Amino acid sequence: MRAGLRGLTTRGRSFLAAAVAAAISAGILGEKDLLRVAVLLAILPLLAAAYVGRSRYKLACNRSLDPHRVPVGANSRVVLRLQNLSRLPTGTLLLEDRLPYALGSRPRVVLERLGAHQASSVAYTVRADVRGRYDVGPLVVRMTDPFGLCELTRSFPSTDHLTVIPQVTPLPSVRLPGEYAGSGDSRARSVAVHGEDDAATREYRRGDDLRRVHWKSTARTGELMVRREEQPWESRATVVLDTRAYGHRGEGPTASFEWAVSAAASIAVHLRQAGYKLRLVTGAGADVDASEAGGDGALLDHLAEVRLDQRAEVTGLVQRVRQRSDGGLIIGLFGTVSVAEAELLAGLRGNNATCVGFLLNSSTWLSLPEKARAEAEHAHAAAVLAMLQSGWRVVGVDHGGRLPALWPQAGRGAQGFAMRAALAETVAGGVR
Repeated sequence: MRAGLRGLTTRGRSFLAAAVAAAISAGILGEKDLLRVAVLLAILPLLAAAYVGRSRYKLACNRSLDPHRVPVGANSRVVLRLQNLSRLPTGTLLLEDRLPYALGSRPRVVLERLGAHQASSVAYTVRADVRGRYDVGPLVVRMTDPFGLCELTRSFPSTDHLTVIPQVTPLPSVRLPGEYAGSGDSRARSVAVHGEDDAATREYRRGDDLRRVHWKSTARTGELMVRREEQPWESRATVVLDTRAYGHRGEGPTASFEWAVSAAASIAVHLRQAGYKLRLVTGAGADVDASEAGGDGALLDHLAEVRLDQRAEVTGLVQRVRQRSDGGLIIGLFGTVSVAEAELLAGLRGNNATCVGFLLNSSTWLSLPEKARAEAEHAHAAAVLAMLQSGWRVVGVDHGGRLPALWPQAGRGAQGFAMRAALAETVAGGVR
C-alpha cells in the first residue's frame, strides 16, 4: 500500500487534494453531502493505489533473443513474454527494455490489459554496427489503474547478452603452404600413400588386437608383426592479431583495427572449415584454442570484445606465440610496424613454420599531407622488405583493400616472395 501511495500520479494527488478541500469546506459550511463527495474523492486514489500495489508482485517476465550472436550490421529479434500471475486483471502496462546506446533507442510497448493468469508477448528488433557484447535489459514495467490515478514502476533484474561478432567474409579456396603433423606409432603416411602392402608395421606386443596382425610382414620376417596405429594427419594454423594501439589508425567501424579484426575472423573461420586445428593469439594476451567442436563460437566471441592495447608490443606477441609453437602455418594481421619490429617477427619462423603476414599500411586510413604520406609509404616499404628478407610471405594492405581479393596472394609460392624481396631491395637501393 505504501508503494502504491508513493506511485500516485498528478491526477491521483489532485483527487486527494480536492478531497481534503471538500472535507474542510464541508466542516465549515456544515454540508454533509459535500463531505460524502470528499470521502468519494479520497477513496478513489486509495483504491487505485491498493489495486496497483497488489498487482506489483504478481508479474513474471521472460526474454529471448534470436539469435544471441549476430554479425555487425545484422538484426536480432527480442521477444518479451509477460504473464500475470494474479487472479486480478492488470491495468495498462507500459513496457520499456533498457538498451545500450549502440543498440538504438529504448523500445516502448503498451499492453492495455492482462487478465487473470493471462500471458502476452511482444517483440522488437535491435541492430548494432559496432561489435561487442551488450546487455539487453532489465525490463521496466510501468503499471497503472484504469483511471490513471496511480502508476508504479517495476524493474525485472534479469538481463540477456547479445554478442555482435565481426563481419565474416567468405574466402576463395586457396592451396596454402604449411606443415602437416600427426600422432600415433608412426609419423609415416605409408598406409595412406602406398596402400596395404607397404603398411607401417612393428613387432607384436602382448595385448595387441590379433586383427591388426600383418601376415605378409610376418611371413617375410618370421616374427609376428602388427600394423602401427595411424591417426589422421592434421594441419595446424595460428592466427595472430596485432592489437598495438600505435600500430593502427582511424576511428569507429572504418578503422584499420576493425579491418584486421574482421580479417582475422574471416581467415579463422575459413581455415576451420578447411580442417585446420586453429589457434588465435592476440597482442592483448589472449590465446584461444579453437580446435574443438564449437571452436568457432569461442573464437568469434573473443574477437567481438578484443580492443586495442596501449601496452602491447611485438616482443610480447612473439613470445606468446612461441610458448606453444609447434610449426604449421602462421597468419599474422599486423598494423604499421617499424623495421626493428619486422626483424623481431622473424622469431616466429621457428620449427619450420610457414609465416604469411597481412601488413596494413595504416597511414592510408588517414588524410595526410603529401610529404607525410610519402614518408609513411617509404617506412611501410622498408618494413615489408625486412619481413620478406626474414622469410615472411607478406601481403600489403591499403585502405579499401578487400580480403577476398588479397587472400589468393597467401598461397603464392616461396619463389614468388623471394623474387619480390629481391626486387624491393633493388628498388630501395636505387632510391638511396
